[in-house]
Amino acid sequence: MTANINGFSKLSKHDKINWIAQTYFSDANDIVELIEQYWNTDEELQKLHDEFIENTITNFYLPFGVAPNFKINDRWYTIPMVIEESSVVAAASKAAKFWSERGGFKATVLGTEKIGQVHFIYKGDKDKLQSYIDSLQQTFLDDTLSITQNMQKRGGGISAIVLRDKTEDLANYYQLHVTFETKDSMGANFINSCLEQIAKTLKHGALSYSEFTEEEKEIDVVMSILSNYVPNCVVRAEVSCPIADLKGKDIADPQLFAEKFVQAVRIAEIEPFRAVTHNKGVMNGVDAVVVATGNDFRAIEAGVHAYASRDGQYRSLSHASIEDGVFRFWIDLPLALGTVGGLTSLHPMVKVALQMLQKPSAAELMQVIAVAGLAQNFAAVKSLTTTGIQQGHMKMHLMNILNQFKATDAERVKVVAHFEKHVVSHSAVVELLESLRK
Repeated sequence: MTANINGFSKLSKHDKINWIAQTYFSDANDIVELIEQYWNTDEELQKLHDEFIENTITNFYLPFGVAPNFKINDRWYTIPMVIEESSVVAAASKAAKFWSERGGFKATVLGTEKIGQVHFIYKGDKDKLQSYIDSLQQTFLDDTLSITQNMQKRGGGISAIVLRDKTEDLANYYQLHVTFETKDSMGANFINSCLEQIAKTLKHGALSYSEFTEEEKEIDVVMSILSNYVPNCVVRAEVSCPIADLKGKDIADPQLFAEKFVQAVRIAEIEPFRAVTHNKGVMNGVDAVVVATGNDFRAIEAGVHAYASRDGQYRSLSHASIEDGVFRFWIDLPLALGTVGGLTSLHPMVKVALQMLQKPSAAELMQVIAVAGLAQNFAAVKSLTTTGIQQGHMKMHLMNILNQFKATDAERVKVVAHFEKHVVSHSAVVELLESLRK
């Protein structure tokens, strides 16, 4: 059967599944059965999921875990995390417990400004263009009032509209750089709607602007779109304590640990190859909470990594210091989040996650997510500079290996007991299972 098909989107869900099964699989009936096993038995709930995206055939489940014992700004949290990677939730929980006994995490929102841009081509005098934009400031606000009035009632709206000259980078290219406050919504649709109206006002107003020549009246709007780079929508999370207080089960020499930890973070600040993996660890914590709370992890990832490169080199997102006998570890993250709108009001488990977080505002959620990222990063660097990363990770990964080889309950008990005293590796687990099965 050909792999090309016309009108696929118009097929029923059953017909879509049957076509895929018959086209790509030799065991078509088994594949149909498998796909249908992942449907929700509640038809209304399944219909809700079906309508999140297009061409839905089934659901793809990820584990929903929780990390308790987070003390943030003297308030206790249990943080929901949706992620498939072994050891992430355990590491975050361990870091939360560690710092809860040393004062907890502190978090501060440094800014909540979001950005959108109208990109356009103008082949005329820059000073005239600037005068034109200045003359339009109130008109821009008036023309977008129908879109912004509800947001303004909540204290948000358009903060500024600024002309930016980018002609040195691209001939005749200018931007309207627009800043927004969107309060508890992420605001993507709101921002884009405002930008499209601003673009119309920009283009149509030029036709009657008396200072322009005929050529200058032809403003060519290329596109109007929000930016996921939000360097002024930033939250800081941090922990600190006297070095002596770092002493614990696997930290026999607190001074040596602190010095080695700071060195490890410093390496990530100057070495991009290390920084990428270092920051991936941060995002293990960040993304897991972003997904659990129905936010856009792809937008967050793009913005965060751009922020890590803001001085021209990719660097560590977190920082550490020792001053006057005090160890300090902190992170600044750009996080454009929402707690209303989108999936936050549709996905049942997102509602559970937000309720678990005590119905946070967007600013409070920024703090929680930054703390999750810092906790995960602390756990990773602590492991790297003490026991090594694989000891804990592979013990958590052991269950995945046992599931892969369909270990029985009896085999699981023996394998887990064995690896309490031995190093876990894929080959070692397979070898032990084979010996047990003989």
